[in-house]
Amino acid sequence: MHEKRFWVYIVTDKPYGTLYIGVTNDLARRVYEHREGLVDGFTKKYGLKRLVYYEEYPTPVEAIEREKKLKKWKRDWKKQLIEKFNPTWRDLYVDLQL
Repeated sequence: MHEKRFWVYIVTDKPYGTLYIGVTNDLARRVYEHREGLVDGFTKKYGLKRLVYYEEYPTPVEAIEREKKLKKWKRDWKKQLIEKFNPTWRDLYVDLQL
C-alpha cells in the first residue's frame, strides 16, 4: 500500500520577495500549478512560482497545523527558516522532477 504524504511549502517570486505558504498532498503537482498559473488566487496574482521551502508530514492534520503556525510567524522568521533550508533561495522545483 502506498503511503500518503503531505507537504507544507513556501513559494515566492524572487529571493526575499512575496511569500506564500500552502499545504498539499502532491508537492510536484501543486508547484507545477503555481508555476503555470493554473489556479486563480494570490500566487497567480503575484507571480509566485519559485519553490524555496518544504516540509513533509505523515498526516493532513499535522501539515495543516504547521501551515497555520507558519502563516502566523513574523516575516523575518520565515526568511530565516527558508535560508536555513535553502541558503541561496534556489528554485527547488527542479529537484522534484525525478
